Amino acid sequence: MYVGHFAIGLALKARHPRIPALPIMLGVGFLDLLNGIFIALGWDRVTPNLRAEPYVFFDLTFIDWDHSLVAALFWSAVWGAMFLKDKRVAAVAFFAAISHFVSDWLMHNNDLALFPHSQTHLGFNLWGKLGTASWVLEGVFAAALAVYAWVQSAKRGVSLLWPCVALAALFLNLSPWLSPMKHVATLSEPAAHLLNGVLVTTGFLLPGALMIWLIQRSEKEAGAKGGFVAENPLA
Repeated sequence: MYVGHFAIGLALKARHPRIPALPIMLGVGFLDLLNGIFIALGWDRVTPNLRAEPYVFFDLTFIDWDHSLVAALFWSAVWGAMFLKDKRVAAVAFFAAISHFVSDWLMHNNDLALFPHSQTHLGFNLWGKLGTASWVLEGVFAAALAVYAWVQSAKRGVSLLWPCVALAALFLNLSPWLSPMKHVATLSEPAAHLLNGVLVTTGFLLPGALMIWLIQRSEKEAGAKGGFVAENPLA
């Protein structure tokens, strides 16, 4: 899952409007931020496979250090602990991070271990079963969450027009036809896995930062019209 993670973040932000965007919008991608780094370091392993639909084009051969259940709980707790100055923010940050594993469970092809090197793996295999249709399904899922976020935010005078435009652009960019991973999968090693790792990390870091900025701008505009201002846990 990709755009679905950002959509979950947008819905969480709408549900918890006084929680800053950063713990949420980077939290939903935190596991993949680590995953990309771990792939580049060789701790996690991916294998080029142009038949791996709908947009990954790599088999996730070993991603246990960040995408096993135990690792996901650990790293989600680490992310939440970064915001312990405010326990409410820490709790939402933890939930945002662990939502990544839960939503991946639906899509991944039985490559989510219980713990590192466990023989038991999880995943509903929607990528493998549905192929391109799973990308469409993810789009419907993201759209439903975006509508929820839009409606909830509009009640507070916050417009999510540009965050939703960004969400749509992310959905189209990582499609079966435009995904950069398809080109990366044709490279020889070590370039293939190194570039894969870079794209996985930046693919969540940069869009996450953009979404944070767009949300903060929308909230600032609403605040200028008499709305509220989100709290800052880092102040």
